[in-house]
Amino acid sequence: MNTITPLLSLSASKSPRLRVLPALSLYIHIPWCVRKCPYCDFNSHAINGRDGVPESEYVAALKRDLELSLPLIWGRPVVSVFFGGGTPSVFSAASIDAILSHVRMLLPLAPGTEITLEANPGTFEAKKFRDFQAAGINRLSIGIQSFNSRHLQALGRIHDGAEARLAAETALKYFDNLNLDLMYALPHQSLDQARQDIECAVMLGAPHISAYHLTIEPNTPFYRNPPRLPDEELSADMQGMIETMLADNGYQHYEVSAFARPGQHCVHNMNYWQYGDYLGIGAGAHSKISFQDRIARHMRYKHPRQYLEQALASQADIKDLIAVEQEVDAPDRIFEFMMNALRIANGFDPGLLQAHTGLTTAAIQRQLTEAEQRGLIEWRHDCIRPTLQGRRFLNDLLEIFLPRSENQRQGPGRCSRSEWPSA
Repeated sequence: MNTITPLLSLSASKSPRLRVLPALSLYIHIPWCVRKCPYCDFNSHAINGRDGVPESEYVAALKRDLELSLPLIWGRPVVSVFFGGGTPSVFSAASIDAILSHVRMLLPLAPGTEITLEANPGTFEAKKFRDFQAAGINRLSIGIQSFNSRHLQALGRIHDGAEARLAAETALKYFDNLNLDLMYALPHQSLDQARQDIECAVMLGAPHISAYHLTIEPNTPFYRNPPRLPDEELSADMQGMIETMLADNGYQHYEVSAFARPGQHCVHNMNYWQYGDYLGIGAGAHSKISFQDRIARHMRYKHPRQYLEQALASQADIKDLIAVEQEVDAPDRIFEFMMNALRIANGFDPGLLQAHTGLTTAAIQRQLTEAEQRGLIEWRHDCIRPTLQGRRFLNDLLEIFLPRSENQRQGPGRCSRSEWPSA
């Protein structure tokens, strides 16, 4: 039964009247993992040893999903493709190739379009990396988390430190564009141990490093049985150490958790942070799609079995795949834009706010003034950007831009790792 939430009326949302639509990315969700990690609240599911993964069915469902979605994005070029999960590398290279062939057939992809696939060291083989490259993947993002075997065990990872190093070394043979995901403030982690993880990533030669503070999310085993984590002071020392060490080694700290060699910024995530559009296909995938007179958000059905049933039904329609649909009203457009754009170290041109939301800085004059007075942003006619203080206390900065009714109802907003795509 379709449970789509009714759209808000255009009059209630203050139609944005966008002159030019923003850039469009494609996100492809593959929701299976070998094992679910105790800190993870993503829409991911451990592989059932008896039944395995319905790989061919899911590939067919993704193809159908994309076909049904075409009227929403017809004729728009795609600037990036991202396979996320879950662990997309549990799929065969042949399946990834089949999906990408269908994408290329239906959507305009420019030569050299960034195409990223997430992988875990516990699911890698040298031949598989080579085959992923042959299928068209040109950027790999590996979920290392740590090079310390004891910390990896505490995080419930299926690989050890040696396998993490080998996976990174092997990937660099096939991919010039590689991201390594690391976490800090891990259970019983010292400052020196956090430093060793960063040193290892730098010595391996990773052109892009994502460093996330471990957060305890609701509805996870870590939430029910919290491990002992470093205190706030030690966590802040780790963050400062990471920023200094990577800067000293030539990495640009271009987003809150992202560091890159010059020219190696993640195109896909930059589109998110600049409030660009994205079509998400697959179980539980989210979309944000702009039209001339509205901005809509969609979410696919989360559970893989329900998603498969809906997508592969003989008379399936795009509405049959969408569990939630809503129009983004003016206050939420402002907050969503700021929540993303204020993560970028260099900030944004105020003109981008109007281009992507249909609203101007006049709508948030009071909030901008407050943020500037508190030393959380620098505000010039051609640039609004977070200060170092603003980046360190991003939640406090974003709270200023929360719609007042939501602020009163829910209290301060909090940004967790799970709200952001891996790089």
